[in-house]
Amino acid sequence: MELDAITLSRLQFALTVMFHYIFPPLSIGLGWIMVIMEGAYLKTGDKEYEAIARFWTSIFAVVFAMGVASGIVMEFQFGTNWATYSRFVGDVFGSALAAEGIFAFFLESGFLAILVFGWDRVGPKMHFFSTVMVALGALFSSIWIVVANSWQQTPAGFHLVDTGSGVRAEITDFWAVVFNPSSVHRLVHVWIGCGILGAFFVLSISSYYLLKQRHVTMAKKMFQVALSVGLVMSLIAPISGHFQARNVAATQPAKLAAFEGHFHTSEGGAPLYLWGWPSEKERKVYFGLAIPGLLSFLVHESFVKPVPGLDQFPEEDWPPVWLSFQTYHVMLALGVYFIGITGLSAFLWWRGKLFDTRWLLWVLVFSVPAPFIANEFGWAAAELGRQPWIVYNLLRTADAASPAVSAQQVLGSIIVFGIIYAVLFALWLYILDKKIKRGPEVFLAKDSTEAQSSSLLDVASALTRHEGASLTATNGNGNDNNN
Repeated sequence: MELDAITLSRLQFALTVMFHYIFPPLSIGLGWIMVIMEGAYLKTGDKEYEAIARFWTSIFAVVFAMGVASGIVMEFQFGTNWATYSRFVGDVFGSALAAEGIFAFFLESGFLAILVFGWDRVGPKMHFFSTVMVALGALFSSIWIVVANSWQQTPAGFHLVDTGSGVRAEITDFWAVVFNPSSVHRLVHVWIGCGILGAFFVLSISSYYLLKQRHVTMAKKMFQVALSVGLVMSLIAPISGHFQARNVAATQPAKLAAFEGHFHTSEGGAPLYLWGWPSEKERKVYFGLAIPGLLSFLVHESFVKPVPGLDQFPEEDWPPVWLSFQTYHVMLALGVYFIGITGLSAFLWWRGKLFDTRWLLWVLVFSVPAPFIANEFGWAAAELGRQPWIVYNLLRTADAASPAVSAQQVLGSIIVFGIIYAVLFALWLYILDKKIKRGPEVFLAKDSTEAQSSSLLDVASALTRHEGASLTATNGNGNDNNN
């Protein structure tokens, strides 16, 4: 079957965003942990905490640089592949991204150089302040990107204007756009996912050091900080998810129905599926395990109150049910896993047996892909569930593409960018591997300036210096999974 330009453009944007979204949540999560590590050094004067903070700063620099390099491509796709969409949302997105530049750009770009290169050039308090500012800059950047994306899910604070060449949305109430019905719920959940990812990334590396009996005292300190962050974030994730799901039920009921494979509105309560295989053709869920009435209880706090099924909506307005269901349920299953593994680790830590339980350390080493998958699938579920709308109930994805772009052109760019991204990802893994093998003890060397410069490879330094100032607004902390 021949793929048309719209399908290929959607595929290209999905691949671009999914690759880019490896890095923003990690940079945000690591930013929090860096603040804790460096704060511990400032409070205790322990040189090991300083070495740990330097070590994670060097890794953060590479993650940040990859976010910059991968994020810029999305901005070009808005203009090349999605011109109709860009014209429609330009006023809304322009305001949000301008706010990002004002509130996030100056923090990130202004303090990033001090964070990475200023360890021996400014005092400890000033350096800690720069670390806090970069972490806050990442958070502020994520706010405005999530606001822009959430507006597509639940538009508010606008009116439609016919410009003669097409209809566009123009802002009538800026704060209604910012606090649209889904932005706060989604932002909190995104931040929680970032915290879990950062924590598991540190837990994986720390566990590896402990298993190999390398940097043991510093590995234990890193582990304990990361475990504390990971446990807290894992425990509050289902609370945030519950309130977000109730918001989806109120604002995007077809999306919730797709998430749960809820095809038919019943007189009684709606079941909640733990797993299954939904069939749009047969309008049923095969091989499913459902808890009767639980979906109704979670939405309405009543086991018998009905929840609208997909039969309440025109079939042409249904999201892709199978993909929405599976991505959503994988995210939920991984959330349960995070609670279990961090809870068990905390229990063994309390009992004084954690670092002797080698099988658990190995599990943590290999758990690092799980939060990446959870973040990716969570975003995929949110974006798939919005389809067939690119702006919910206002503009269909099929009507948002650029009419002048051919399928051959999009396919060619997919191949080229696929090769470039594969090379970038391999380079990123190579740099991380070298840094992890070197470990934090190199930063205990007398000539710490030399240690710092040797640990920051030229690739990361060049990307950070040359791209950071101009591209921070597209850095990571961009969650624009729009198509």
